[in-house]
Amino acid sequence: MSEEIYPSGEATLRTVAMPSDVNVNGDIFGGWVLAQMDVASGIVAAQRGQGRVTTVAVDAMKFIRPVAVGDILCVWAWVERIGRSSMGIRIEAWVVRHQGRAKEKVTEAVFTYVAIDEHGKPRPVPDEA
Repeated sequence: MSEEIYPSGEATLRTVAMPSDVNVNGDIFGGWVLAQMDVASGIVAAQRGQGRVTTVAVDAMKFIRPVAVGDILCVWAWVERIGRSSMGIRIEAWVVRHQGRAKEKVTEAVFTYVAIDEHGKPRPVPDEA
C-alpha cells in the first residue's frame, strides 16, 4: 500500500463508494469517480469565480488505481490557473482503505471552468478580494 502524503489543506469532498456504483469487474465506475471530482472542483471554481461556472474541459485525466466498495473517496481541489473568464482547477482523488489503515492516490486531473453570467455567457473571473 502507498504511504504517499495527502495534498495540503482540507479535502473539498469526502464520500463512500457504494455497491450500486460498481462495474462488471467489481470496481467502482470511473464515471462515478469523475462525477465526484466534478462536484469538488465545481465548488472551488464557483467560490473563486464568485458565481456561476460551467465545466468546459477535463484535461490530463489519469486513473492510477481502482476504487473499491467501502473505500472513502477524498477529493482535493485547488485553483491552478486563472484566465480572463476561465480557471484551471487541479484535482487529486485519494481513497482511505481498510478502515483507515491505508491511503492511496487513485486519480488526478485538471478541470477547466468558465465563469458565466445569468444568460450563460462568459464573464471575467473577478480579482480576489
